[in-house]
Amino acid sequence: MKIGIGQDSHRFCENGNKKIVLGGVFAECDKYIDANSDGDVVFHALTNAVSGVTCVNVLGEEADKMCADGIVDSAQYLKAALKHLGNRKISNVSIAIECAVPKITPIIPQMRENIASVLQIKPDCVGITATSGENLTPFGKGEGIQVFCTILVEEVNCK
Repeated sequence: MKIGIGQDSHRFCENGNKKIVLGGVFAECDKYIDANSDGDVVFHALTNAVSGVTCVNVLGEEADKMCADGIVDSAQYLKAALKHLGNRKISNVSIAIECAVPKITPIIPQMRENIASVLQIKPDCVGITATSGENLTPFGKGEGIQVFCTILVEEVNCK
């Protein structure tokens, strides 16, 4: 077994064209994400967690090239990272989101479904928690979104 941890954050911008998307779900909010891609911090943190296991950094040069080629869906960056797992499979995901806005709880079930679908695991293997940050950090003050993610990866029996 291996454990991966990933983190990502994006700031908000007032006048943009990138609606907030989290785990592939559009979130109701009057702010926009400052990003080259769709700015999905959940998929970015998850991609970084996979990179922590495989030692192949997808976010950065590879994702930048994909973005330049018009691929801005962050689920595609995650899929690119998953190709490096070899005979390993993610069996559990834990995601912690910190932001003042948008409200996360209403979209958790759909995020779990989307993430599970990309990872080809059951939704009950995807845990998501959220905190407002109590106005202590830039994220808690409504300036952006931060996500931490841990994954449990196991060898797949190839018999």
